[in-house]
Amino acid sequence: MKFFNKKYVSILASLLLTTTLVQGKEFISSAKGYNGDIKVKVDINNNEIKNIEILEEKESDFTRDGMKSIISDIIETQSTKVDNVAGATSTSVGLKRAVDRAIKESGAKLTPKEKKVIVYNDVTTDVVIIGGGGAGLTAAIAAKDNGSNVILVEKAAILGGNTNYATGGLNAAETSVQKSKGVNDSVDIFIEDTMKGGKNTNDKTLVTKMADSSAEIVDWLMDKGADLSDLGRMGGQSVNRTHRPTGGAPVGPNVVAALSESAKKSGVDIRLSTFAESIIYDGKAVKGIVVKAPTGQKYTINSKAVIIATGGFGANSEMIVENVSSLKGFGTTNHKGATGDGITMAKPLDVDLIHMDQIQTHPTVIPTNSVMITEAVRGNGAILVNRDGKRFVNELDTRDVVSKAELAQKGESAYLMFDETVKKSLKAIDSYDKKGYLTKGDTLSELAKKLNIPATELEKTFSKYNESVKVGQDPEFDRQNLPTALTEGPFYSVEVAPAVHHTMGGIKINEKAEVLSNNTPINGLFAAGEVTGGIHGSNRLGGNAVVDITVFGKIAGENASNFSK
Repeated sequence: MKFFNKKYVSILASLLLTTTLVQGKEFISSAKGYNGDIKVKVDINNNEIKNIEILEEKESDFTRDGMKSIISDIIETQSTKVDNVAGATSTSVGLKRAVDRAIKESGAKLTPKEKKVIVYNDVTTDVVIIGGGGAGLTAAIAAKDNGSNVILVEKAAILGGNTNYATGGLNAAETSVQKSKGVNDSVDIFIEDTMKGGKNTNDKTLVTKMADSSAEIVDWLMDKGADLSDLGRMGGQSVNRTHRPTGGAPVGPNVVAALSESAKKSGVDIRLSTFAESIIYDGKAVKGIVVKAPTGQKYTINSKAVIIATGGFGANSEMIVENVSSLKGFGTTNHKGATGDGITMAKPLDVDLIHMDQIQTHPTVIPTNSVMITEAVRGNGAILVNRDGKRFVNELDTRDVVSKAELAQKGESAYLMFDETVKKSLKAIDSYDKKGYLTKGDTLSELAKKLNIPATELEKTFSKYNESVKVGQDPEFDRQNLPTALTEGPFYSVEVAPAVHHTMGGIKINEKAEVLSNNTPINGLFAAGEVTGGIHGSNRLGGNAVVDITVFGKIAGENASNFSK
């Protein structure tokens, strides 16, 4: 009997333990996201998810808000059948899959619930900003710092827009960073490079304002937490003025993370998944905007000033072809939200548009997946080689020239090649390697065999290029920037071709970031970033977008704030 009691107690304890495991424990599981495994801890009690905590992840900073949104939706609905976050699909799927595995491991039977219906009322503020990318976030912080109440609406579930995908850097002249590294530069040379790059079709007043303000914006961004301590050079630049994070890491996610945190801390009212439908205008001044909430409900945000910062139209194939028919069928490096909404909203106000037919292709985009390989790879020493194993262009010529040269090659693409030295010099290359984009060969002969190109010709090409580096002169293509010989194996390659990258045209503004109609400012309406036109002329230089959006974002925020007082 005593033995039976012990056995009974043991069985009972085991049953109780099993119940505890199923109903009152934190279950840990993981699944693959975009950059690696996402590991989560899911607290399940009484067949209900109480909490979800992300233990480990290697995703981009800009996906954090999206992951928080998914976690909130899962807990509220008690289901993983929630919407993915646009712009972070792989991250969304990985997170939901990890939670799913934890639920299955627990054996819990969840009871799905409906999301609470939120009623949105009309609101009033001083300044409302349409778009939460680099320009919009900068404008929001500047207006808030200037004493205004600010609402920012972003149609996506995450902040950052195209800025999240900016990799190369931010061009600026006469900066504290340049001075600390002994780099001699001037605003005048920056202006000259930009005008030359844009075929002298740029609005020189805007270019001058951008260059004059560039050193100030670098300090301002670093004060907000951005890392712009490293220097490099991109196509069309005369000196090293491309500011980027330590080790050459991508600039966009770093800047967006700093601006997002700063905007939240300063008290900007950020409304995600909120689509701006129209601008309210009485014929004399703007009065606010009409938006659609995440639920589909429409409401009005009344304001004294409106800033359009919606980005370009690089992902709107119809608008692209409407302006440049020869780009029909081209891929794009832009995120899905770059659809020209700001231009569409502004047209009923009879705004001036400029350079709408000036659309830039980026020459180093992977044809199979439209992933852009940053120009900084070429800036750090990589070369472009065709299927005959030969160089065919100055790799650091302007993007339109390099793109045209690539399209003239067999297969209308080329191979971007570099060695281990270049790979070690730039953190961005590590991510390309980890994602399997690179073809690798311990020797040039091995690499050539994998790519089915003549090994002898490839070896001659590298030898000739390395001799150019040695003597400091490139007699074939007059490349001025020759940072390193390509001699250290392994050697790497990635196939690249042109894709739609930047829309230089858009809404016409003046140096105060005021939107113009018949060359006259519309009272209370401002714009900044890729939604505007005129700054880059016929061709944008790499590194000029991030300085453009932040300089004019800050100007727009400050002037909109002053107007609203």
